[in-house]
Amino acid sequence: MPARLTPQELQIVRPAAGGLSNRDIAARLFLSPHTVGYHLCKAYPRLGVAFRGELRDIVLFA
Repeated sequence: MPARLTPQELQIVRPAAGGLSNRDIAARLFLSPHTVGYHLCKAYPRLGVAFRGELRDIVLFA
């Protein structure tokens, strides 16, 4: 499933699946929280999820 994501989306989705907030992910990746949210919104349909909580159910190993 990770092959469907861009490298940036994958870099953001993994910590989100681990429970980090947009703000925490943004701080780690030197992005704005808004940018993190944008990438998550683009990634959700590709992963077949509707919200952040469902990310935990997906195995995201490269």
